[in-house]
Amino acid sequence: MGRLAFIILAAVLFHSVCSIPLIVAQNSSTRAVVFMYHRFGEDTFPSTSIRIEQFEQQLEFFKNNGFTVLPLEEIVDALSNNTSLPDRAIAITVDDAYRSVYEVAYPRLKELSFPFTVFVAPQTVDEGIAAYMSWQQIQEMHNNGVTFANHSLNHEYLIRKNNEETRESWAKRVRTDIEEAQRRLQEELGSAPALFAYPYGEFNLELMDIVEQLGYTAFGQHSGSIGPLSDRRALPRFPVAEAFADMASFKTKAFSLPMPVAQQEPVNPQTSDKRPLLTIRLASADGNLEQLACYFGNKPMRIQWVEPGKTFRIQADQDLPAGRSRYNCTAPSSVENRYYWFSHQWILPTTR
Repeated sequence: MGRLAFIILAAVLFHSVCSIPLIVAQNSSTRAVVFMYHRFGEDTFPSTSIRIEQFEQQLEFFKNNGFTVLPLEEIVDALSNNTSLPDRAIAITVDDAYRSVYEVAYPRLKELSFPFTVFVAPQTVDEGIAAYMSWQQIQEMHNNGVTFANHSLNHEYLIRKNNEETRESWAKRVRTDIEEAQRRLQEELGSAPALFAYPYGEFNLELMDIVEQLGYTAFGQHSGSIGPLSDRRALPRFPVAEAFADMASFKTKAFSLPMPVAQQEPVNPQTSDKRPLLTIRLASADGNLEQLACYFGNKPMRIQWVEPGKTFRIQADQDLPAGRSRYNCTAPSSVENRYYWFSHQWILPTTR
């Protein structure tokens, strides 16, 4: 059983024996789910590639189950303007602009008239690396309605400071990197939206602030649905790849709802604490939000309610691994088979 399937099954079993009230939906007309892909049909990269038959099955699921596939910009605009979205609104995004996006994903999405966004690091294209698309292919897709957006200039770990680099010089370097990437996209395509995807899904509070100051709405790789309370400096996306693309868990993701998180402490995912404490305050409009299950890896976490139904704390009882990890929380909605979902990423620095 995959990790996601385990989490959902455990949540279902937990919730089935509890009599605590279900979540009351908040601002349900402004929410969406964003999926993130990398490679298509590149079976030698199962951690980042999805098999073609899996991808086709997912597209058929969208087509046949009342989902509305929207441009990512339209979802961001709705969040900014507090306007309504269709009940089953989703966006499809792809990171890194691998050649299989052009050869496999693009013709299938084009046939269904599904819009999608590709986050590209322009230097990988400039260098003519065989694994990536060419500017000619990108231009063709752009002319046919595909959106291309900023994924940094050359896909480096932006949160990592170089040796002897000060905070100020690091911030200047990162700003220049993002601005140069945007300039290259605009130069090649004529325009580029103010959307940004963090390379490797890694960000910290300093980088979030820089991205906001530059005027971007940014996306990570931590799981969850997007809603009006979501932090536009680091919006969640559900990663999809061969290793965790079974249809049962995929459907749960597609139907997921945004957990109404009004405040969290800390916001910064980067930490030196191997067992960090996370405090979450839920929106006051959701006073009945009490039925909750949280997980670190496959292991259920103890939930400490500071204020029942409103504020809770969770903390891992084992050390975080070096690199990226997450706390995941789910709770059932009043609509059958739909789950509220929240994920907080942690980044424990690796030894360089």
